[in-house]
Amino acid sequence: MNLRGAPQVGVEDEAPVDVFSYHQRSKHRMDAYARGPDTIDWEQQPNPFRHFSGTAQLQLSLSALKEQGEALAQLQAYSLSDLWLGRNPPSLGLGLEAIALWLRHSLALSAWKQYGGSRWSLRCNPSSGNLHPTEAYLVMSGVEGCADGVYHYRPEHHALELRCEFSRDARLPAGIYIGLSSIHWREAWKYGERAYRYCQLDIGHALAALACAAAPLGWQLEYLPVADAALEAVLGLDRDADFIAGEEEWGECLLRVHTGNGGTVGDDIPGRLQRAAAGGSWHGAAELLDRHHFYSWPVIAQVAEQVRREGTQRAAEAKVDGEKLPSALAAEYREPLYRLALQRRSAQAYDGVTDIGMNEFFTLLDHLLPRPEQAPWAVLPGPASVHCVFFVHRVEGLAPGLYVLPRSANGEALLRSEMRESFEWERVGQAPAHLPFYRLISAKAERTAAKLCCQQAIAGNGAFSLGMLAEFSGQLEDAPWRYRELFWEAGALGQALYLEAEGIGLQGTGIGCFFDDAVHELLGIEGDALQSLYHFTIGGALHDPRIITMPAYSERRR
Repeated sequence: MNLRGAPQVGVEDEAPVDVFSYHQRSKHRMDAYARGPDTIDWEQQPNPFRHFSGTAQLQLSLSALKEQGEALAQLQAYSLSDLWLGRNPPSLGLGLEAIALWLRHSLALSAWKQYGGSRWSLRCNPSSGNLHPTEAYLVMSGVEGCADGVYHYRPEHHALELRCEFSRDARLPAGIYIGLSSIHWREAWKYGERAYRYCQLDIGHALAALACAAAPLGWQLEYLPVADAALEAVLGLDRDADFIAGEEEWGECLLRVHTGNGGTVGDDIPGRLQRAAAGGSWHGAAELLDRHHFYSWPVIAQVAEQVRREGTQRAAEAKVDGEKLPSALAAEYREPLYRLALQRRSAQAYDGVTDIGMNEFFTLLDHLLPRPEQAPWAVLPGPASVHCVFFVHRVEGLAPGLYVLPRSANGEALLRSEMRESFEWERVGQAPAHLPFYRLISAKAERTAAKLCCQQAIAGNGAFSLGMLAEFSGQLEDAPWRYRELFWEAGALGQALYLEAEGIGLQGTGIGCFFDDAVHELLGIEGDALQSLYHFTIGGALHDPRIITMPAYSERRR
């Protein structure tokens, strides 16, 4: 597939880019894909692992808590149902062993794959094209066995690199924070101008992976609204001399880890952390990721500047209409949550015959509803603003067709007003009473789903596929930084779907390539009140026997 669309030259190229014009120009269309590289040399792809030379490395255990029977039993017993039901086990407290478990089941490697002479790694958090633009930094104080400071996480070694050691004058109470950033070049190398979208989806996947992996430890994550400049100062991303031009990192978000132990730094958390970083001793410089920057995509930096968060403002909370959602539907899963996190895979092809039971399907839909006090939804910074349109292919007892799941009452009102007037909006009678699931039209949709997703058969061969519609212009006019957060929400939904698919014995895969406006046309959407951000599909996966799977850390003893 030629990933480059019709060139855009002249005045349009010189025009200033805001969030709306970027989103428009980065759309795939039936007659032209978003601008991207003419060719791709897979032998020359950027290094998927960032490393800082000149730093001390702290290796994290792969067998943490192995000798602690009671704690280990807690982790082995914690299921996906426990997560959806919001069950909080006793906290394992503040320590390197718990940190090792948390990162092992959220951002670490899950396996290596090999086909012929090619070898590549998989991670617990998925990424568009398996390119992994997301980097993670721990900011820690009072953790036994390590100096207070800022650490970069190295997933290929399951280790921490000390970037900044705080001085004793910092006097921060015991605590853990984690910051996420994006290296845009890793995605742009393959996807060109559309890459910024995928970087933000990957942040959403990582947020959800971190929130879900924290739950078995008895931890909760809190999103902290921080100005991007302050975040980058805390993480050392504003130290230009430490990074290669074109391979710099952009700060995305900061989370506080509530472990049930330790103190608090008070109301001015970002300020305290920033002052500690400013007074600390910094070490290391980022190694080169790619020797061949053949293309340049300045529009990515332009939109990234447009959507920067300048302060600590948050999105206004949506009004909650009606009664509070009941507890999530329970389900029986064969594997504990941590095992599902390690076995999560993106399916490459589906068999076209495997179906999903109606009760399993409705339970899956229920688990996508935004219960704001529970992981992973509790870690998202704004109200539920992304809604799901389903192409049902093979769900037992449910007619094939187009369905919709609004994730809020306000969202349902917007969907009804913006989508095609001829849609039926018939509530699915077999669904639980609290589930706002509606049939829009009955029709076989496999070919349509595949066509809309850049002619990819996988969208039609699964049990179902879905598109995620975001409340768009109304969110962004006064808060352009919400553009990033809408993609984070879509990515979090994707991570929930991945885990749910594994839990019921199927596999999922995210789909970032789709014809944006063709999706809108099918749904009757005009204007930009709603926009399609992400697609996903679940089904019975076909596996290529020629691809060999190997352990993630076979060279490590512990």
